[in-house]
Amino acid sequence: MKVKPTILKLGGSVITHKEKPLTPNMEAINRLAHEISQANIPYLVIVHGGGSFGHPIAKEYRINEGYKDRSQIIGFSRTHQAMTKLNKIIIEALINHNIPAVEVAPSSFIITKSDRIKKVDNSIVEKLLEMGFVPVLYGDAVLDSDKGFAILSGDQLVSSLATRLAAKRIIVGVDVDGIYTSDPKKDKTAKLIQHITLQELEKTQLKIRKATVTDVTGGMLGKISELVPAVKERISVLIVNATKPENVYKALKGQKVIRTLLEA
Repeated sequence: MKVKPTILKLGGSVITHKEKPLTPNMEAINRLAHEISQANIPYLVIVHGGGSFGHPIAKEYRINEGYKDRSQIIGFSRTHQAMTKLNKIIIEALINHNIPAVEVAPSSFIITKSDRIKKVDNSIVEKLLEMGFVPVLYGDAVLDSDKGFAILSGDQLVSSLATRLAAKRIIVGVDVDGIYTSDPKKDKTAKLIQHITLQELEKTQLKIRKATVTDVTGGMLGKISELVPAVKERISVLIVNATKPENVYKALKGQKVIRTLLEA
């Protein structure tokens, strides 16, 4: 692919009220759509998390465990439907801000094998980018060659897309300022790590705890481990607090912002 896109991940904790099932955070969604529109950068791919839409239903039906019995089939459908509902809300906000956003359902072009992406066809995403569209993808319930089906996290999707599309950079919008020495929501002494390499990440053995809220994809610990393959390909990762106004705009524009920069 000739163009080198930016991959922007919008965390589920930012765009939904995670404590309220199937509740979008419309204020945040509209603000972020405005910031993305104002940044106006070329070749952008957006991936969003599930938050209070996908995770509770996926957990209820144990979709991440793979196919066990027929009762899960409707759960797979409901999980996917919930994600398409959230995706529609986000795309509508983007279009209202004059961004040519187009949904691309991961379950339509990706098959996993034991939870890991195995078969993928990037041609649709590539063509959309070349024509000037903004593909919008999301964590999804997908078919799995070993387990029957699985949950594909937005973070694994981001890393895979970035690597396969030779992305310029990854920006991850979460509900904290970046990577901390411990969980900042529980530990007041937690310190923000502004810059870290893969080697330093392994040495420090960060005490990053998994999220306590309902999340079948693993919290900050899961995010970092999924992003490592892309970083190894020399694709930098910027983790910013997307709940704070202008942070995503500044990150997209390459301006100074409070963040963690993860590099090889």
